[in-house]
Amino acid sequence: MDPKLDLLYRLADDQLILGHRNSEWNGLGPILEEDIAFSSMAQDKLGHSLQLYGLLHQLGEAEPDTVAFTRNAPQFHCCQLVELPIGGYDFSLTRHFLFDHAELLRFEALAGSSYEPLAQVARKLRGELKYHVLHANTWMKRLGTATEEAIERMQRALNETLPYALGIFEKTGAEADIISSGLFIGEDELKSRWQESIARVLSQTALELPELQTITPVLGGRQGQHTPHLQPLLDEMAEVFRLDPTADW
Repeated sequence: MDPKLDLLYRLADDQLILGHRNSEWNGLGPILEEDIAFSSMAQDKLGHSLQLYGLLHQLGEAEPDTVAFTRNAPQFHCCQLVELPIGGYDFSLTRHFLFDHAELLRFEALAGSSYEPLAQVARKLRGELKYHVLHANTWMKRLGTATEEAIERMQRALNETLPYALGIFEKTGAEADIISSGLFIGEDELKSRWQESIARVLSQTALELPELQTITPVLGGRQGQHTPHLQPLLDEMAEVFRLDPTADW
């Protein structure tokens, strides 16, 4: 696959799927503030995916709605982290924390991409991602320094989520071309920056960051290998679109 397409599909699919997962907190948040926050972040991510699918369309791929709603799970390039069910608030918050730290760093780097249309989108989106990270940091610090039960639950969520989070940085066959062409700094460099970023926040809590070198990453998502949770989510997302793909809304 062309390096631009490879990179854009991964970016867009991550945003689309996590946006839909986060939207499932609508009406379920532990407090009204969080109900609103997760709904707002979900809307942001869906908007981010639309802009990225728009870039794919400019490069000759199908229109954004077609790309988003007519593919099946093996055709998606999202990491497995984003497709997991929302679980409890401890899990969703930890996923939000780990994913959005990576995304903010990714889009900050993409702001200098050699592919100027992507660089322009990245410069626009990184501002919203800063607020996502601020939200995640606030709640990780609050719960990571709260009661013994809260700390225990957050530590368990962190331990369970990290193998999937390492899958964010799964490389594809286009990695060398992506780096050499100046499209992006590469997944290894991003992972290094991410580890430093999350460690700084977690050091202000009672939570412990395990040695990442000892954790086996959950890979396969970038190659179209997904959990059993993704296809039912895609079917639900596309239910209305598939009734009449030609309809205008």
